[in-house]
Amino acid sequence: MFKIQTLNHIAVAGLDRLPRDRYEVASEITHPDAILVRSAAMQAAEIPSTVQAIGRAGAGTNNVPVAAMTARGIAVFNAPGANANAVKELVIAGMLIAARNIGQAWQFARQLTGDDAEIHRAVEAGKKQFVGFELPGRTLGVIGLGAIGVKVANAARSLGMQVVGYDPTITVQRAWQLESGVQPALSIDDLLSRSDFVTFHVPLTDETRGMINADRLRILRKGAVLLNFSRDGILDDDAVVTALDQGHVYAYCCDFPSNLLKDHPRVIALPHLGASTREAEENCAIMVAEQVRDYLEHGNVTNSVNFPEIQVPRNGGYRMAIVNSNVPNMVGQISTDLATAGLNILDMANRSRGDVAVTLIDIDRRCPEETVQELRSIAGVLSVRCLGTRERGD
Repeated sequence: MFKIQTLNHIAVAGLDRLPRDRYEVASEITHPDAILVRSAAMQAAEIPSTVQAIGRAGAGTNNVPVAAMTARGIAVFNAPGANANAVKELVIAGMLIAARNIGQAWQFARQLTGDDAEIHRAVEAGKKQFVGFELPGRTLGVIGLGAIGVKVANAARSLGMQVVGYDPTITVQRAWQLESGVQPALSIDDLLSRSDFVTFHVPLTDETRGMINADRLRILRKGAVLLNFSRDGILDDDAVVTALDQGHVYAYCCDFPSNLLKDHPRVIALPHLGASTREAEENCAIMVAEQVRDYLEHGNVTNSVNFPEIQVPRNGGYRMAIVNSNVPNMVGQISTDLATAGLNILDMANRSRGDVAVTLIDIDRRCPEETVQELRSIAGVLSVRCLGTRERGD
């Protein structure tokens, strides 16, 4: 039995991917093999020594101590793209709300008093202050062309907008998904100078923190709209508010309310709704549960933020999964220990990513415990797991 601890509510659709004859799932559980989490802060939490994997039911992993887990040989998985449509729809909604002054108009209408005739006269007298503008022909700048950014860019094109994108690390897969009309920007500054709307879809890192500051806001087209449904901290809120007050920025729509932002008349601050749809929560839970299960049962790695991608079909034999530092002669030492034990290697694959490597080995019989201990004693080996056969898992 594998033991899975949940630190947040994980959608039932995802937990159903963990068969109860092989998995025990609970929020309070001792010696878990894996942890499933959404937003719970794990940075200061004590992670049990039995944990082999952490699955984040979402895209960002800022709440997980990834570096510390890597050093312990613990795989950290996320669910990139599972909530992409939900965020895309919210970005489009944000553009429309800002362009048509929906928030201010709604507030105006809610404060109307008098009988219906008086309300009608007030509406006719007051509606001119909420005149907005339409999206076709406007330019949207998309910073970050991952799963979400690509969907946003393509949706904006379907609305008749011009789109400029910037992502120096865009993958071939995402590039193929982009509509051909999306124009590349040479830099962030180039994108800002060409955009009427700017939306951000990047993780919060040392490089992206405060990437939009007072200097960059001066490059932005006058009257532009900023949208941040990515991560708090990417924009300098003080600089944004100053630009709003000066009339240089038309509106700011974000998912991160604060005392500075929540009451500003030109800010639409939503309570972190980016992935808050039933569909997104289910998609994230299903994806991360399946990835964690595949890793626990077969050692395969898909969508890990700290381990290399590796998938090896089970074609017979007993499988071993070894996580080790990416240094010379690791595979040689592992192979030597297996040969000394008289074990025949049926299949082997080794993949590396940065300082970490994963080795999957199928052998002709179960590895003796003394050999497992010898493998664990190799300098640089972080974890050794015996996964049994595909059918038995013993």
